[in-house]
Amino acid sequence: GTGMGSLAGLVQAQGYHVTGSDEHVYPPMSTRLADWGIPVLEGYKAEHLDSKPDLVVVGNVIRKTNPEAVAMREMGLAHISMPEAIARFGIGDKHSIVVAGTHGKTTTSSLIAHLLMDAQLDPSYLVGGALVGYRESFRSGDGDFFAIEGDEYDTAFFDKGPKFLHYRPHTVILTSVEFDHADIYRDLEHCKESF
Repeated sequence: GTGMGSLAGLVQAQGYHVTGSDEHVYPPMSTRLADWGIPVLEGYKAEHLDSKPDLVVVGNVIRKTNPEAVAMREMGLAHISMPEAIARFGIGDKHSIVVAGTHGKTTTSSLIAHLLMDAQLDPSYLVGGALVGYRESFRSGDGDFFAIEGDEYDTAFFDKGPKFLHYRPHTVILTSVEFDHADIYRDLEHCKESF
């Protein structure tokens, strides 16, 4: 997905060797990953992990029965969720600006990233969409700020808490809260509890 692809670019920009796999890879992210030199294996197969990576980052679309998730556990490979990886490799000890809510996360986090860039604060950011006027949807700057969308959807098959809890927000912009994600939330009140 767009978020995982952007995270791959962010981590590789820090000097790590990154590879990945997905059921179907298509533009624009397939093109971006190719431009960044990040190899992507299509489909999910246990042998994709034969190289025994130092760390496996697991997206929330992966179920525990996924062949790579099964192999990862059987091989005893270190693994974390995508939000944990963002916190570790992106946010670190930076001032985290998290944009949360049912609607407008991508637009608002893009605006925050642009404002921080325009203010010449050398920010870091990870946005789940294409930013107008910027080549990449991520940046690893030396400044004090990290801007990111904070999704309330669950984190991974081994972590059912909302993704945004991993982002340790110093500042929150809450756009709206409506009943969403009926597959994991019972009703509006249950959704509000996560916020």
